[in-house]
Amino acid sequence: MTIDHVLQVLYWLAAVIVLAEALNKLERTAPCRAGLSPRERTTEWLKALAWLCLAFGAAGALLTLLLPLLPINRAGLLWPLLIPAHPPSLQDTCTAVGFAMLIIRTRVKEG
Repeated sequence: MTIDHVLQVLYWLAAVIVLAEALNKLERTAPCRAGLSPRERTTEWLKALAWLCLAFGAAGALLTLLLPLLPINRAGLLWPLLIPAHPPSLQDTCTAVGFAMLIIRTRVKEG
């Protein structure tokens, strides 16, 4: 097993954790609920957008493993945007794993 394979496995596991947490937090965010002040509403919208970006990023990390196996027209304009040109780098993996570790730490701390 090469270091690239190890990085891909760690990246995928981190993406699973981040996606699960992002969807959980996104479900509990309610920027449109009544009674919020403008500042609270802005904060809720920013929080919802941040978790949405994390969910999209984590889902994309998971899908990049499956896309080469699916019958997709690879000549389309979007194909280069969907499939990364290289496997996850050490920096990509450390960012994803670090965020996943913070999520796990928070869950353990909460009991």
